[in-house]
Amino acid sequence: MKLTRSEAACYTFQEQFKGVSTVSGLRFLTSGESHGKGLTIIVEGIPAGLPLTEAYLARDMARRQKGYGRGGRMKIEKDAAEILSGVRHGLTLGSPIALWVQNRDWENWRVSMSVEPVDEPVTPVTRLRPGHADLPGAVKYNHTDVRNVLERASARETAARVAAGGVARRFLEEFGIAVHAHVRSIGNVTANVPDPIDWERVEASPVRCADPEAERPMMDAIDAAKAAKDTAGGVFEVIATGAPIGLGSHIQWDRKLDGRIAQGLMSIHAAKGVEIGLGFTQTTLPGSKVHDIIEPWAGSDRPKWQRRTNNAGGLEGGMTTGQSVVARVAIKPISTLIKPLPSVDLLTGEEVLAHYERSDVCQVPPACVIGEAMMALALADAFLEKFGGDHMAETRRNYQGYLKQSGQAD
Repeated sequence: MKLTRSEAACYTFQEQFKGVSTVSGLRFLTSGESHGKGLTIIVEGIPAGLPLTEAYLARDMARRQKGYGRGGRMKIEKDAAEILSGVRHGLTLGSPIALWVQNRDWENWRVSMSVEPVDEPVTPVTRLRPGHADLPGAVKYNHTDVRNVLERASARETAARVAAGGVARRFLEEFGIAVHAHVRSIGNVTANVPDPIDWERVEASPVRCADPEAERPMMDAIDAAKAAKDTAGGVFEVIATGAPIGLGSHIQWDRKLDGRIAQGLMSIHAAKGVEIGLGFTQTTLPGSKVHDIIEPWAGSDRPKWQRRTNNAGGLEGGMTTGQSVVARVAIKPISTLIKPLPSVDLLTGEEVLAHYERSDVCQVPPACVIGEAMMALALADAFLEKFGGDHMAETRRNYQGYLKQSGQAD
């Protein structure tokens, strides 16, 4: 087929950017190794005019470091997200926001994690850890030193996600959307979750538990795992309130918001399962007991669209329903054990004990904060995809117009 010059130029442009979405929204990237100099974060898509400060981001950075069952690394680090660009005089500029999180432990790893070549030999890590990224990562990237894998695969990367999630949270707050998370279970201890949840109590709990009766048994379960030189997993729940009807889309598989939320939550280190709303419990019930009945309009004293229940977890057909978005995440026990599991050596194939790298005993409480970040990022992305805007005033105008047009506001 013969193309004109203009058609050829257009074709070249389209091929060059094939697979790159042109839909407005939010995206972020992280870079950095666990014991490298630090973590770099780029957040792109936030409109100009959003109030944002380092002090605001510091709250979530500190929350991620807390939690019963944390290891020695948290005694070294004092995480803070420094804003390097994209903000001036406390307001976003509309340009990419660059954040930096310093690794204080870098001082102890200057030689082992040096960017420049080193003269002195560095002992490689070759003993593979079952359950970690060690084996598939080393094979995939042809590494002979597992440290080249474990440094990036480390949950230290989640500090960068929480920094990015803080930006998304700040944006969502402008539109009345809030995101919280709490622990539902650790080991075989399950909380009886009150309704409503007292979020101040959750924040004060060492295990981020809303049930005061389950708090001490959860801590005991972590202590028992530590005494056995083992690790403990559990389940946390993340809840977003205030989202309007219609974020996400039913049009294409990759636009469905429940899928996007699930992908973000499943990408959290040690996450092995995600359910939305009642999730797997729905499979045991008849449809008449599952689906959220839509109630008749009841005048102007309350929102037009109401449901009797929220079994769907605030999502139908890949779109928000206007109810709370609810997801639960299963976190497996940490794969780095003080008492190592049997394994093999990467280079020789001989039987050895797995490598031990300083680690936590239980990650479920801090995983709540990471889950909040991933939920906030997914919702902010869908919100900007829906309402766009180069400045917050434009985004707000689009949002308010949609609420009025769709019967979600007077």
